[in-house]
Amino acid sequence: MSCHEEVDCGRRNLLVATAAVGGVAGVVTAVPFVASMLPSERAKSAGAPVEVDISKLASGQMLTVEWRGKPVWIINRTPEMLASLKKTDGKVSDPKSEKGMQPAYCKNETRSIKPEILVAVGICTHLGCSPSEKFKTGAESGVAADWPGGFFCPCHGSTFDLAGRVYKSMPAPDNLEIPPHMYLGDAKIVIGEDKDKKA
Repeated sequence: MSCHEEVDCGRRNLLVATAAVGGVAGVVTAVPFVASMLPSERAKSAGAPVEVDISKLASGQMLTVEWRGKPVWIINRTPEMLASLKKTDGKVSDPKSEKGMQPAYCKNETRSIKPEILVAVGICTHLGCSPSEKFKTGAESGVAADWPGGFFCPCHGSTFDLAGRVYKSMPAPDNLEIPPHMYLGDAKIVIGEDKDKKA
C-alpha cells in the first residue's frame, strides 16, 4: 500500500469516526429536547389537562384523580342515583347552578354533560375540607333516616346531593365546583380543558 493510499484510508476512517460521534451527540442532544416537550409533574400540578380512562368505571362507582393539586371525583351514577336528584331539587339552595363561575354544561339538574357521569372537584366550598361519599341511603348512611345519598363534609356538616348541589341552610355557600372537562370518546375524559379551551 502506498503512502497516498494510507492517507486516503486515514481520512476515510476519520470521516466515519467523526460522523459516528456526531450522530451519537445528536441523539444525546435530541432525547432531552423531546422529553422537555412532554408535560412535567410541575406542569400537571400547575394545571395541565389530565386524561382519564373511565372504561372500567362501573355503575355506582367513584374514581378520584388529581388536577391542579385538587381531588376530582368522577362518578358513574346509577338510574336510582339520577332519580334521587328530582327529589332533592326543592331541598338544595342552587338547583340549576346559577351562582358562581360554573361551566354552562353543568347548569342543569344532573350538573353534567352526560347524565350518568358526574365530574366534580371534591372540595367543600365552605372552608376547603374534603367531603366523604355517602352513597348508601337512609339510616344506613349514618347521615339521616331520609338520606337519599350524596356527600357529607365532616368538618362543619355541609351536605351535598348526588349532583354536588349543596342543601339549604348549610355552612357551604355554593355547590361543588364542576371543572372544565370534555369527552374524547365514550370512555375518555379530559379534565382541565373543554371545547372552548377554558381551564
